[in-house]
Amino acid sequence: MTTCFHHQDRETGRACTRCGRPACPDCLTQAAVGSQCFECIRADRPKGTVRIRQTIKRDPLIATKLLIALNVALFVYIYLVDATVNGGGATSDRLGLTSIGLHNGQWWRVVTYSTVHFGLAHLGFNMLILWLVGKTFEPGTGPVRFTTIYFVSVLGGAAGALVATPHALTGGASGGIFGVAAAATLVMHRRGIRFWDTGFGPLLVLNLGLGFLEPNISIGGHIGGLIAGALGVLAFAQFGRGHAAYGRLGIAGYGGLVAIGALSVVLAYWKVRGLA
Repeated sequence: MTTCFHHQDRETGRACTRCGRPACPDCLTQAAVGSQCFECIRADRPKGTVRIRQTIKRDPLIATKLLIALNVALFVYIYLVDATVNGGGATSDRLGLTSIGLHNGQWWRVVTYSTVHFGLAHLGFNMLILWLVGKTFEPGTGPVRFTTIYFVSVLGGAAGALVATPHALTGGASGGIFGVAAAATLVMHRRGIRFWDTGFGPLLVLNLGLGFLEPNISIGGHIGGLIAGALGVLAFAQFGRGHAAYGRLGIAGYGGLVAIGALSVVLAYWKVRGLA
């Protein structure tokens, strides 16, 4: 009687159907044909990058979930460091959008401000809207395009906030959310759905109206994100020559996206320099 290749003290009459080595029942797994040892199964697993791609393909909302997880994780981190959920601590001041911070060379703020939320209600409302938009929009565009439009809209929101309220501390993911919501509205409109029937169109109008009534809402950030997101999806559609959600993204699409993000940063720089 031979012994298991892994457990040398165990006698066995079985063997791996792939490599032929003797193996005990604990080291074998039933396969489509026969049984395979754990080493053969491990060797047959796809590479890490392949598994990541497979996971992304299996989950049509992977980008939406990751963006929500990122915002929630940073909200918890800021709470643990600053001991406040209202965004009034040192970490929020370091990540939030301010013209003074940008003037001092802290340009990471044009992105990191989107992860700063002023209270649980602020975070919860933004993440709810992001989930609703992502559930409709991401399956059609894919995770890469959805995420790209989101971050281009974040940059546009930063530029809009600096133009409207340059001296205020701005935070929140609403610039990016307004952008993807505007993009989703445009895609649905191109498919023949009326603006008021898209669901996101009326939501955008309602939230823009609230921005003019509530002083603590960054109306500039909302408008900037909305414009950037709308231009971003037009860039994906190659400005009328392609489809916003499907097909290959040509040079014109990539160039348009880069131009929108660069223009937002230039506008922010121009505004900050004018305040110096």
